[in-house]
Amino acid sequence: MNGRSGIAAEFCLTNTLTRRKERFVPREPGRVTMFTCGPSVYRRQHVGNYRTFLYEDVLYRYLEFLGYKVHRLINFTDVEDKAIEEAREQGLELDQLTRPVVEQFLDTADKLRIRLPRVISRSSTSVDTAAEIIRALIDRGHAYRHEGDVYFDPLTYPGFGRLYGLDMSQWPKERIRFDQDTYPGDQWNLGDFILWHACGSNDTVCWDTPLGRGRPSWNVQDPAMIVKHLGLQIDIHGGAVDNLFRHHDYILAIMESYSQRKYANFWLHGELLLVDGEKMSKSEGNVLYAEDFFDQGYSPEAVRFHFINGHYRQPIDFRRQRLDDTVGRLDRLTAATRQLCRAAEEASAPDTLNAPEAVELLAAFAAHMNDDLHVADAVDALEQTLLRLADSEKQTQLDPSTCAQCTAALNRIDSVLQVGLLSA
Repeated sequence: MNGRSGIAAEFCLTNTLTRRKERFVPREPGRVTMFTCGPSVYRRQHVGNYRTFLYEDVLYRYLEFLGYKVHRLINFTDVEDKAIEEAREQGLELDQLTRPVVEQFLDTADKLRIRLPRVISRSSTSVDTAAEIIRALIDRGHAYRHEGDVYFDPLTYPGFGRLYGLDMSQWPKERIRFDQDTYPGDQWNLGDFILWHACGSNDTVCWDTPLGRGRPSWNVQDPAMIVKHLGLQIDIHGGAVDNLFRHHDYILAIMESYSQRKYANFWLHGELLLVDGEKMSKSEGNVLYAEDFFDQGYSPEAVRFHFINGHYRQPIDFRRQRLDDTVGRLDRLTAATRQLCRAAEEASAPDTLNAPEAVELLAAFAAHMNDDLHVADAVDALEQTLLRLADSEKQTQLDPSTCAQCTAALNRIDSVLQVGLLSA
């Protein structure tokens, strides 16, 4: 794309760490390292989970649109308290529980055109690295043993809680330990959090390591996979806003206490999905799955478009009529592209995109994507430009070369959106 480096220079993201919208500059020119939280694979993923995976996919694809080479890591959390308890209740081995969940995730991600890295790291394959990190944290005074387990003391890490904005003046004077991987609710665990679960005689999910026999906790698993596959420092760490409770601040403290360097320059957090104004929950009976929409006849492209066509930092309130409206809008967009590009087949594929119409399409899209990845505004601008160009094309027939350039421009845009803009 002509001017790609210039467009990339204008790309801004809202950084949770600084509470500001900042121009994105990677550590290495032309190369981006990014970690995005993957699924916990002890249960099926609902559409709220996929809303997060979709915004992360759009980010990944848009970075490539801008010309960056992206080295991305996503993970499967396959060893945690909840998974072990669920497997025990169902009378299954852990792998028997998680394998079908992984397979379903991969199938649904493929339908939704979520492009995943060739290798997806797993908690269970990074135990040695987790043990290495924990041993270093003990040596440096950030972690300690207690009755065989290992805990991290947040007070040893200056600035703990700054991602969430935790009021450390409320920290208890006495030592309190939290020994579970996760806790329900939106309240903070004010105390030391667990890094290593020592195995008892009845425990079966265990590894033999220099720390002894046990397993790493949830909060040290991501750092282990990041260190193993990306290194000590990355450009972007992304996830959902609910990870700001008792997770991402833990990861930040572990990574920087271990590496003694700044870990991530940008932290991104996507908002949640509501259903008819309410938070999804089993107790409310309003949990939705992407597969349900496919079974009801909605195309994967329409489902994807519905859940990306907003702003990742704003909640989406799902209502069935809005999904139906999305289908109609996507039909109008594809009709407009067909109208504009109907003469493209008569021309050879363009080497450059310098026709004013093609440049205008790309500029309309990029102007809003560069503003904190605002897909809804980018789609609005794209639709307005398409309709105006298609209308002018009726008056003065565009030559085949210009149509071919417009087609190429729309293909580049759809390499990010992945909604079939040029579908027949």
